Amino acid sequence: MSATRRRHLALPALTVLFAAVSCTPSEDVAVPSPKGAAARYCTALHKKLPRTVDGLERGDAEPVSDFTAMWGDPAVKLRCGVPKPDVLTYGSEHYNPNANAAEVNGVDWLFEKQDDGYRFTTVLRKAYVEVTVPGKYAPEVDVLTDLAGAVKKSVPAGV
Repeated sequence: MSATRRRHLALPALTVLFAAVSCTPSEDVAVPSPKGAAARYCTALHKKLPRTVDGLERGDAEPVSDFTAMWGDPAVKLRCGVPKPDVLTYGSEHYNPNANAAEVNGVDWLFEKQDDGYRFTTVLRKAYVEVTVPGKYAPEVDVLTDLAGAVKKSVPAGV
């Protein structure tokens, strides 16, 4: 076989290889803009996030940021440094002093039912961490068990 013919055979093989490597899911995730200490906590959290959450592999959030992460398809999305939820903000039209919350592995989470799944937001931490979980992964709260350790180590308790 001539060298020219071998090169032509190698090109389709490389194309298949690059296609396989670039098939990791990516999805747009709105990037929050925390400042000061909250930004430092979020950067520390990003470094400690697990590779898998509830058996779902980590993908690439777009745009790439130390304040976002995602797992699976449809994506479980994490955003760190989000504003205080309206439901916890006195004077907000959605304020609810009796909002549903639960503790998971030492981290307290506000939980809010969405059209498809739940949004969980940390409470009593120095930065707010929001996790949205599609209904496909019910019970949606299960992802929090894999995230709580990283949150607890990176984002100090307090308000």
